[in-house]
Amino acid sequence: MNLPLYVQRKSMLHLVRFSDRCFNAIRNSALLAVLGTSMSVTSPMAVADWPEFRGDAQNGTIPNRPLPVKWSESENVRWYQPTKGLGWSSPIIVGDKIFLTTAVSPSGSDESSLGGPKLLQLVCLDVATGKPVFEKTIFDQTADAPTIHNKNSHASPTPLHHKGKLYLHFGHQGTACTDLKGEVIWENRDHVYPPTHGNGGSPIVVDDMLVVTCDGGSQPYTLALDLQTGQERWKTPRGIAADRPFSFCTPQKIVVDGQTQIVSPGSDIVQSLNPKDGEVIWYANYSGFSVVPRPVFHEGLVFLSTGFMRPNLLAIDPAGKGDVTKSHIKWSYKGSVPNTPSFVPYGNQIVLVSDEGVAAGVDVKTGKEVWKKRIGGNFSASVIVVGDRLYLQSEGGESIVYKLGDEPEELCRNTLPGRIFATYAVHENDWIIRTEAGVYRIGNQ
Repeated sequence: MNLPLYVQRKSMLHLVRFSDRCFNAIRNSALLAVLGTSMSVTSPMAVADWPEFRGDAQNGTIPNRPLPVKWSESENVRWYQPTKGLGWSSPIIVGDKIFLTTAVSPSGSDESSLGGPKLLQLVCLDVATGKPVFEKTIFDQTADAPTIHNKNSHASPTPLHHKGKLYLHFGHQGTACTDLKGEVIWENRDHVYPPTHGNGGSPIVVDDMLVVTCDGGSQPYTLALDLQTGQERWKTPRGIAADRPFSFCTPQKIVVDGQTQIVSPGSDIVQSLNPKDGEVIWYANYSGFSVVPRPVFHEGLVFLSTGFMRPNLLAIDPAGKGDVTKSHIKWSYKGSVPNTPSFVPYGNQIVLVSDEGVAAGVDVKTGKEVWKKRIGGNFSASVIVVGDRLYLQSEGGESIVYKLGDEPEELCRNTLPGRIFATYAVHENDWIIRTEAGVYRIGNQ
């Protein structure tokens, strides 16, 4: 997820994606038959690593594949591995390893404490068995660390994998790069700022930089670090005097007319930045703070939530320059807009679920509500779409699965024990689900 209080890949039609896979599978099989070879063909349903928050597509969309629809604490569980401490970072998957972060209280200290000393750790699990491979402390959080919100953790940003290296961000506590064995390559703890409620936004890679948001209690900004050294490349202030400047958003890389942009929402403003120097390409103002949902780029538009108190879903044409508040905001939807869960593109819709448990589909071009369902429960984990199936994960451990269409149909509800704020990851045809107490691998048995 990317909790605190809280793509650039244009979605293709799922039917086209599925048809392409079928065609490739048939073509490959025919070719092997002609050649008379015993060489095996990679399954057309094979899936790549899950390298960052919201997956390889960066928006929670997954091509149609036989991921489980039903599970429980005892049904379709391949394994369960308890974890130490508390962290709401989503798992990522690299090869045969799962990586996540957690905050563990030192021996003798209060494990339930929302402040104070913590060991900020990188945890590695074996994807086949769930057994721990290693636990490495990256940073020691000091005893005078500020208390966080009770829905947050000290390890909420999701790790990121890029070209054999892991990038770990702990907000105001620092950022580090490690190898796949957890050995630290570099760390940067220069960017200390007063947090409000803790940390949240995950890092992204743009060109040869790691980009994060630093929206604390004062002087918020977007930061770019050199991937190789961790040194600052640029930082861009928000440039607005917000009453409540704290936010927790993960930026989004997009490409418009051949130019790369970094879309970075914060309190009262969204900025599009030039990755070369951090200069502002365009910006739009709105009223909202504690912005969490990661923006989505779909059908040529940027979609974002304006945050607390009453969030709007904005559709922005990213082709403008300077202040585009009055010229390039195409529409605003004021229905069931989330403060926390990121939304997902599905064909001509943006599908979302509010923190209070109301799901909706919104027309991409008009902002009109296509459908609405009252789900029940509270939500922080981000929305996922697999083919035409919608997966929603409540904070109370209940997963609700819908079949999307003109009128979505509820397929089932699944429950795991404990709270769940982290968004799912995918390995092969299985879900990797993190709860507050451990990690499950869910597969069709």
